[in-house]
Amino acid sequence: MIDQQVSLRGGAARLPVRPRTGRYLVLAAVFVCAACGLVYELELVALASYLIGDSVTQASVVLSVMVFAMGIGSLLAKRLRNRAAVGFGLIEAALALVGGFSALVLYASFAWFGESRYALVGFSLTIGILIGAEIPLLMTLIQRVDRQDAGGAVADLFAADYVGALVGGLAFPFLLLPMLGQLTGALLTGAVNAAAGGALVLWVFRRDLTPRTRWLLIAANVTVIAVLATAALLADDFERAARRAVYGDQVRVAVQTDVQEVVLTGAGRSSLDLYLDGRLRVSSRDEYRYHEALVHPAMNGTHARVLILGGGDGLAAREVLRYPDVRSVTLVELDPAVTRLARTDRALSALNAHALDDPRVTTVTGDAFTWLRTARGRYDVVISDLPDPGISASTKLYSAEFYGLVAEALAPGGRLVVHAGPPVVRPRTYWTVEASMRAAGLRPRPYRISGRRTGFAPGPDRAGSGSDGDRGWGFLLAGRAATPPLGLAPDAPALRSLSGPGLLDAGRGAEAGRLSGLAPSTLVHPRYWEER
Repeated sequence: MIDQQVSLRGGAARLPVRPRTGRYLVLAAVFVCAACGLVYELELVALASYLIGDSVTQASVVLSVMVFAMGIGSLLAKRLRNRAAVGFGLIEAALALVGGFSALVLYASFAWFGESRYALVGFSLTIGILIGAEIPLLMTLIQRVDRQDAGGAVADLFAADYVGALVGGLAFPFLLLPMLGQLTGALLTGAVNAAAGGALVLWVFRRDLTPRTRWLLIAANVTVIAVLATAALLADDFERAARRAVYGDQVRVAVQTDVQEVVLTGAGRSSLDLYLDGRLRVSSRDEYRYHEALVHPAMNGTHARVLILGGGDGLAAREVLRYPDVRSVTLVELDPAVTRLARTDRALSALNAHALDDPRVTTVTGDAFTWLRTARGRYDVVISDLPDPGISASTKLYSAEFYGLVAEALAPGGRLVVHAGPPVVRPRTYWTVEASMRAAGLRPRPYRISGRRTGFAPGPDRAGSGSDGDRGWGFLLAGRAATPPLGLAPDAPALRSLSGPGLLDAGRGAEAGRLSGLAPSTLVHPRYWEER
């Protein structure tokens, strides 16, 4: 203990600042580095969820790999404790470069190679190793500047680390993402990371550095910050090039909202494609097949009051409004940017026949699950025009609890129709939706129609359909007291894709692939990502 105290005194005497000041500066660096580290983690999770889908799986992969890698990094850092200052400076420069460019490289691999899973694991592993190497070196540095016992030093380090993580965790969704976006936000975080690590070593511990290592650290940090700044200046050009690689050359609108990325492509209503978070949702070339099959079987019966959950593009509302005796349509959409585009974009509003401008239509911004919990009205028809159940962010909207809320909103004799994914490609998902509806007391009738491939559509999607036409679209029509008949209303308008005999075939085709004995999906036990 006496030898340790002598060493600490000797070390403190070489510092250009007082020991207490030096300790605070080390803790400030811990705070900043921890905030940057958590931003890297959240950025990987968010971008992977957007590019790959299934946020639960992506969060599990990123966090588990990073925690494992942090353990490896801590072990590797033991070799650097004798040169803790220069080791920490180089590690922070490397972490700033890797973390800052992680979002850009992930997006590039997705845009040009169509695959980002391997890059995701690689970045999670590398960033985790570098973050794990920080604490052992910082522990050595803080004991260099102050005669604090090991237990007190550990407590201070972890306190600064956890508070920094809190700030980084809150800054990412509320500041960096909405103001700067994924790419520029990650690059700026890397620059801050490099500046904080470099400043600590080059100022507080400069007397521990040889002239050669001092210039090495200066060159490394200046180079990293310059490269990150250059990339930030070119980020918009890169994003446009990557977007063209993903969506083609006819991108007209690209908006990052608080909910998702919204992209419109095509020169007019005959070639319009709508993408949400990189997935094709609407193609004007065959959207009528989907929307006619979704809406018109449910309109066979009383349909004065209609509720549409999702469908902010206005296309389901267009089909509903073709019935003159519809008195009111309530449309609940999570993202107001989608309904705004449906009203103001010339091609999309022409495609939906200006349905959202009809005085009978009331648009509500909100989550469908939350809105239903407080809804007081009763509806003759409820149309669930929501993202595919295979996307984990949507699983609560395909749960037994959700269908229980919908059942309460149905008027006597009312019908619910649900888009439940492709029954041929993902039969387990489709029939799990059916089991969830039954668990809520509904009586569903399955039917499916064929479709055709309409464009690039990674992951679960309602607008793509296999190149051989087998993917198609699967639906479930349900009532409370009885199973509704599968047919068209006597006053149904002329349709381009449906007829009475065609619906009977659609019902028989779906029943032929029935899977029995599946458990329903619930809020506490979602089951839709069990089929991959």
